[in-house]
Amino acid sequence: MSQITRHILTLPGGRRVHYRRCGSGPALLMVHQSPRSSAEYAEVMARWAAHFTCIAPDTPGFGQSDPLPGEPEIDEFADALAEFLEALGVGRCAAYGFHSGGVIAVAALKRNPSLFSCLAVGGYAVWNEEEMALFGESYLPEWHPTPYGEHLAWLWNRILEQSWFFPWFDVRDEARLSIAHADPARVHRAIMEMLDAGNAYRAGYGAVLRAPRGLPGPRADVPPTLITAFEGDPLYPHLERLGQMPVNWSAHGVATPEEHEAESLAFLQGHAAPDPCLELAQDENEGWIAVGEELIHWRGKRGVDNLYLHAPAAELVDPSDAALAIDVPGHGLSNAVADIRQAVEFAAERLGASRIDWPRPPEGDPDRLYPNLTPDRFGNYLQRAWSAARAEAMFRPWYEANAANVIEINAEALMPAAIARRARARLRAGDAARRYHHLLHSIHGD
Repeated sequence: MSQITRHILTLPGGRRVHYRRCGSGPALLMVHQSPRSSAEYAEVMARWAAHFTCIAPDTPGFGQSDPLPGEPEIDEFADALAEFLEALGVGRCAAYGFHSGGVIAVAALKRNPSLFSCLAVGGYAVWNEEEMALFGESYLPEWHPTPYGEHLAWLWNRILEQSWFFPWFDVRDEARLSIAHADPARVHRAIMEMLDAGNAYRAGYGAVLRAPRGLPGPRADVPPTLITAFEGDPLYPHLERLGQMPVNWSAHGVATPEEHEAESLAFLQGHAAPDPCLELAQDENEGWIAVGEELIHWRGKRGVDNLYLHAPAAELVDPSDAALAIDVPGHGLSNAVADIRQAVEFAAERLGASRIDWPRPPEGDPDRLYPNLTPDRFGNYLQRAWSAARAEAMFRPWYEANAANVIEINAEALMPAAIARRARARLRAGDAARRYHHLLHSIHGD
C-alpha cells in the first residue's frame, strides 16, 4: 500500500497550505468537507493511490492551513484551490469533493473551467429559503475557549449528534438520520479537527452555506462531472433539486458509501487527463520524516548541530531561523511509534543534526502527570485534558493543588487560548507522553 506523505507549501502571498500526497499517475485533487481536514481522505487515498497521485490539501482555516483574510466567500475559497495548484506545479487535473468540498470544487470549476479535466462529487446541497434561514440562525455559532472548558461539552455533543439529526441542532423525529452512531474514536477525530480550526470554522463553513447553488447551464462548456449520493446521506434528497445540468454532467443516487466510492473512481479513471504527476513543490524549512510507515514532523534549519525537543505532553515550539526542532513521536503532528528514542535519533540523522537536546522530565509521578485521555462515550476525557492544562499554570506538579506546590501566576498562561493549546497538546500526545517521560528519566539517569 502506498504511503501517504505530508507537506507544507507557502504560497507567493505568504499563506501556508498543508497537503497530503499519495500514489502515482495522473494528479487527482481531493477537497475535504467542512469542518474537517485532508485527514478524512486517508483511507480513500490509500485505495485510490494505485490509479492517481492523490493530492489532498487542508482548505484555508482547516487542519494545518492558514485561513484566508477577512470574511471570505465561496469565490475566495475556489480561487484558493487554483492558487494552490499553480504554486504546486499542477496543471489541469481530475478532482473529487465530498459535501462542502464538492461545493468548493464546483465553484472553482465554474470560475475556471480549464482547471479540471473532470470532477466527481459526493452529495451536492441545494438549500431552499426556509433551510437557509434556519442555518443562518443556528448552524454556525461562535465557538471560543472558555476559562473552565465549558466549550468542550458543547463540542462533544455537537459532533456526536450531527450523525443523529440533520441539521445537528434540530432535535425532532422528523430530522433523525439513519446513519446515527456513538463511536468515541470517530467523534474524537472530528473533535481534534475542530480544535485545529477553532472559530475559523465559521468562515469556511459559512462561505459554503451562503454559496450560490446554481449549476452550469445545459450549454455550458465545462468538464464532465458526476454527482452521486448514497442512501442515508442527508443530501440524498437534494439530487432531485439539482435542475438542468450540462449535457456531460450526470447525477443519481446509490445504495451505499462503497457504491459512491466505486462509481466516483470509475468516472475519474474514465475522464482524467493521462499526464503523469511530476515532482510537487513544498517548503524547505518544514516537513515530515518517514520512520518506517510513520511520519515525524520537523521545522527549522536542516544541518544545524542541535535538534531541540519539547517536554512530554507539549508540542514543537517554533524554532529560530538557526535552530531545528521536531514534534516528539506521538506528540503534535508526529505519529506515534513503538521506540521513541530510535525514531528521534533516526530523524536527527536524516535532518543532519549531530546532537539531540533531550530535556529533563517534569517533576512528578508520570501516572498522575498524564491522566488517561482515551476517548470515552460521554467526552469526559476532554475535561480531564482541560483541567490538567489549567492547573499546570498554578501548581507544580499540577496535580498537587496545595500551598506547598504553588508557582507564580503567569496571566498569559491562564488565558483560555493558552490553556486550549496545552489541552490540545495533551490530547494529541495521549499515552505517548508517559512513555516519553520514562525515556527522559532513563536518558538522564534519574
